[in-house]
Amino acid sequence: MPNNIEPDKRYEVQSVARAATLLDLVGNAGGAGLGVTEIAGHLKVAKSTALSLARTLSAAGLLRSVDPGPRYVLGLNLLRLGDLVAQQTSVAELGLPTLRELSSVTGLTARLAMNENGYPVFLERIDGEGSIRFHAPLGQREEPHATAAGKAILAQMLENEVRSLITDAGMAVHTSKTLTNVEALLDDLERVRREGYATDDEEEAEGVFCVGAAFLDHQGRCAGALSITGLKVDVPLREVQRLGNIVKNHADRVTMLLGGARLRSG
Repeated sequence: MPNNIEPDKRYEVQSVARAATLLDLVGNAGGAGLGVTEIAGHLKVAKSTALSLARTLSAAGLLRSVDPGPRYVLGLNLLRLGDLVAQQTSVAELGLPTLRELSSVTGLTARLAMNENGYPVFLERIDGEGSIRFHAPLGQREEPHATAAGKAILAQMLENEVRSLITDAGMAVHTSKTLTNVEALLDDLERVRREGYATDDEEEAEGVFCVGAAFLDHQGRCAGALSITGLKVDVPLREVQRLGNIVKNHADRVTMLLGGARLRSG
């Protein structure tokens, strides 16, 4: 028997799809919002189902009810997420020329990460001319303890904040060089603060070396980090400080573009 289900629909969760459609409908409705009867009509569901959807999204802060009605409009959490997406887009656009220059100057793959509650989320990547292409997908949250960008971000946090994050995130072991306890990580972060850049010396992947430095936003908060990645055999120890200073200087440029303050020092 032929399968008439469209490939992109097979794994769709109906309730989630309805919720997404509802958010879209409310957003398009503008400030007037939508009432339960209108929601039910648009979604072709019973009013009780429409009310349950609207109340569930309201509890999550994605919708909010207003009188008379009640009618439902977009919630503050959804607006906050929209602001966050806009901020990420702005940072990526502002930092892209600096990222290109960083890759050109070093000849290595350069990446830009946003700070998501202590985790690096990479938004942009520029491959160095003639360099090996690393499998580094964008948009994914990476582990902070084993990456140069992650450690650069952690170094801008207080010790108790780092301990709390690591308690939740854990310290997965990737290679024989991965840091495996929080005390060793805290010691490394002190070095990062002194020198202004972080390193990943085969800690996430064998044979791969990274250098990263943080940048700040206009409120003095760590907004993210720049990093460069190459093969360990191509990065002798005498080059680490030179590359670290280059990455730091380019990260400082992004800080200036964002109107940021000076980085914390140890």
